[in-house]
Formats: sequence, structure tokens, C-alpha cells
Amino acid sequence: MSLLIRQLHVEDLPRFENMDTGIEDDYILDIFDHLVTGNHRLYGLFVDGQLVSTGGYTIFANHYAMLGRLRSDQSFQGRHLSTKLMTFVIRKALEHPDIQWVGANTQEHNTPARRVLEKLSLKPQATLFNATTNNVTALHSGGEPWKPIHDLQRKREWIEKTYIRPSAIFPLECYYPFPASPSLFSDEHLQSWSFYENQTQTRFFIAKTDQKKYHYLHVVYPWSDLWTQNGLWETVSAAYRTLQAQTRSDTYIWIDLTREEVNLLPEDHSFTLPSPWLLYGMNREDSVK
Repeated sequence: MSLLIRQLHVEDLPRFENMDTGIEDDYILDIFDHLVTGNHRLYGLFVDGQLVSTGGYTIFANHYAMLGRLRSDQSFQGRHLSTKLMTFVIRKALEHPDIQWVGANTQEHNTPARRVLEKLSLKPQATLFNATTNNVTALHSGGEPWKPIHDLQRKREWIEKTYIRPSAIFPLECYYPFPASPSLFSDEHLQSWSFYENQTQTRFFIAKTDQKKYHYLHVVYPWSDLWTQNGLWETVSAAYRTLQAQTRSDTYIWIDLTREEVNLLPEDHSFTLPSPWLLYGMNREDSVK
């Protein structure tokens, strides 16, 4: 039995289509050409010339490599081929001298993927519920809306205090949280994100726009008291209505919640809560220990 691992290219799509992964309507088929170009890399493990396992990574903010697209042919499962492939993929990612962190985000119930990640010495770093809704009026408190922050320096002060200094997990995009570092917070990002501050200047939140099939107002709030903040959800509702008017299509509010925050949710909430996602990762220096 001969094994070969190599980078995949657009012309490898028929080989991917021939894999028996057991996944119906796999999104990779629709965006395969996108996943093998730009800041994406996709690799395949071949057994006697047959593609039997795939995996790759995407580079974010020049310093983060998020692993993903792990697929295996069902007839070759149980042979530790995915682990062999992803060991290779991590090594290739770390050949980029600027990459300081490698990780992956997988749902809690995806036991096979979690086993592979743990064999790769990636450590759990966060558990987040991707909570979505199109109506938060039940959370309104009657408080005054929060004031928008336009000053770039003030935005940086909040980011430094709540994310960079404590090395907290920051959801850069929907589905893509990372350990915070200055590289995540370019001037371009901070200027495009909407920041809001409460009347006493003791709390703030970020509202970003994203699209993952649907349009989302991605709300980021760094404390666990978000259910009791006067005016917060009135402010979110106003930002959501503005985005909805712009998109004129299916649009939702998305917020990443910890298990503690989910446990504190009011009973009459309208959020959809899928199985939580587990973030695994390791820093560059850990990979060479």
C-alpha cells in the first residue's frame, strides 16, 4: 500500500467527488475552487492513487491558521489516516514564519474530529454556543440606547482592556474565534466595526456584519452580564433593523455564548442554540516542545 500526501488543486475536484464520506450536500463541493486558492490550502492523502482523506487550513490576520475540511472515505476509516494527514497539514501551516497559532473549531458531538485534534496535541481553549435569533425584544429593559463610539483610540482602549491584556477568545467572524492578539485588530477592522458604550462608560459591545449563507449582525460582548444591561438589547435591535433594511434578505443576530451565559438565559428567550463548538489550538512555541 503506497501513501502520498499532496496539496490539492482545482483539477482534483472529481477525486473529491468520488470519496464516500457519507455527508449529504457537502458544502465543500460547492466552493472547492475557493478552498484551494488564496489564503486557503487543502491537502489530500492518497492510498494507491485514490484520494481517501482531506484536510486543510485558512490563514486569518496573517498569524492564525484555522484547520478544517476534514473528510474521510468511509471505507478507509479507522486506519489513523486523518491523523497522519493533519500532522502533515500542521507542519505545512507552521512553515509560514508569521503563523503563531494553529487550531480548529468543531462541534461537541463530533467525536471523531475531536479524537484527531487531541492526537495532534491541540488543547481545548473555549466552548461557545452560536446563538442566533431575529427578535430580541423580550430582552429589552426600557433603558436608554448606548452611545456609538467613533474614536479609534477609545475603541483600542476597550479592546486592550477586555481582550488583548487577558488573552481572551475573540470571535473574529461567525464560526471563527481566536485567542486575542493585536494582529486581529487592524485599524481597518476597528473602523468598520460599530462600537457602543453604555451611559456610565463601564460596558461596551461590538456589532459587526457577516455572511455565512445568511446575513448576520454579529454581536460581541466581553462580559457575562449581558442579560441585565439596561439599553443593550434596544441598541442591538436598532442596529439589526438597520442591517435588515440594507440586506433585504434573511438576516439574523448572532452572538457567541459561553456555557455560563447560556445557563443564565431568560426563559422567554428566542435564541436558537445548536450543539456547542469547541475551539482547540496551540501556539507555535508549543509545537516545537
